[in-house]
Amino acid sequence: MTTDIREFPSHDALSVASAAHIATRAREVLAERGEFVMALSGGHSPLLTWRYLASEDLEWERITIFQVDERVAPHGHPDRNLTGLLEGLGSRRPRVVAMPVEESDLDAAAADYAALLPERFDLLHLGLGPDGHTASLVEGDPVLEERGRLVAVTGVYQERRRMTLTLPALARTEETFWLVSGQGVRGALLQLLRADPAIPASRVESSRTLIWTDETGVLEEFENTASN
Repeated sequence: MTTDIREFPSHDALSVASAAHIATRAREVLAERGEFVMALSGGHSPLLTWRYLASEDLEWERITIFQVDERVAPHGHPDRNLTGLLEGLGSRRPRVVAMPVEESDLDAAAADYAALLPERFDLLHLGLGPDGHTASLVEGDPVLEERGRLVAVTGVYQERRRMTLTLPALARTEETFWLVSGQGVRGALLQLLRADPAIPASRVESSRTLIWTDETGVLEEFENTASN
């Protein structure tokens, strides 16, 4: 497994670099086969990245975006990851394949979404929660142990049920791009860097992994801990 770990001095610097990396990856894949397919997570941390990404001159009509996870909430609700993504992209119009969380039969809707997934993503973006969760894979929820389905619906977590890609789906990517930012994530980040199986995030498999963060000093802390 190839791992690229980088630390940035600020959230803005992280967001600028992250958007530039996604754009570079998109151009490479578009030049090779004319289509770029990625899966994006939600939350507040990547919103600035989406705004910077929208400023990139790309063949947006040849880019497809799937969702890694989504809260069960009405269309346009501020809790929806889709709401923040579309606001961040502004006037850019890639093909966005939204998770169908407004359907009455969520399990059937999850199966329908799974049928739309590509064999592999060109890039899959993940965030990290203070409790070590990623996507909407949370310790104690049965979906974390799901091996048969690619998309599933969780129980209530932070007041919302979620539709999420499962661990087998998260593994179907050429590159996993972790953007780690936000209050209280330092401990979970150190666990991720140590591949601590106690947190859900460490169970994500990938042949190429990037872990980029604005947690200053965390790499030195990790290296000091690893050497002891």
